[in-house]
Amino acid sequence: MSVISPGPWPVAPTGREAGSALATRVLLPAGILWVAVVGVGFLVVDVLQVDERAISEAFVDVRTPTMNTVTAVVSEMGNTQVLMATCLLVVAVMWWQTKQWWFAMVPALALGVEALVFLTASIVVGRERPEVEQLDHAPPTSSFPSGHTGASTAVYLSFALCATRIHHAGLRVSVQVFCVIVPVGVGLSRVYRGMHHPTDVAAGWAVGTACALIAWSWLPLRDAAELAARAEAPLTAGEGRP
Repeated sequence: MSVISPGPWPVAPTGREAGSALATRVLLPAGILWVAVVGVGFLVVDVLQVDERAISEAFVDVRTPTMNTVTAVVSEMGNTQVLMATCLLVVAVMWWQTKQWWFAMVPALALGVEALVFLTASIVVGRERPEVEQLDHAPPTSSFPSGHTGASTAVYLSFALCATRIHHAGLRVSVQVFCVIVPVGVGLSRVYRGMHHPTDVAAGWAVGTACALIAWSWLPLRDAAELAARAEAPLTAGEGRP
């Protein structure tokens, strides 16, 4: 018996419909999101010149060996390779359970959009990382927005949205609560470990949330319902015959 019910789109989109949806409902919103991220980045870094050193130093002051270990594990959950592996596994399980590739691809779409927006926006903004002791190796990307936070939010929030299709109420709620806690923990861990300013993490949460919602709504529900009605309607006389 399937644990996950079919997704919100009852029948597979045609190639033209999928292409149109990707262009107008994924790439276009992603472009708007990119402009917003870059604009906010310039506002924070160049215009307002937000100084968050006191917050970063406060996190350094409360570091303990135990919390260093805990945050290292949680931060690693936002690592690109870890998220890609987790995402591929969940996509495979969802595809197997629902037999709907267009539903199963939602988390992969969310991660792909987030990576595209983050990688290009961070290059343009070019914010330096906090001037405190950093507990992790700094990746080549700049500090704004937080990539770990954005990617984990996109992936896990898309998991939470897809989990609305889980039949068992207890399992559904447990999965959703866990999927909300993870990106929050990743973001706080990145600030604790000196890898990001608080505004970097806040931007990461916002970007990841937007990417998850873009992926979740990549196919229009109304059009899918119309397709389902057409598929279930009896053929009229002579329709479908060679």
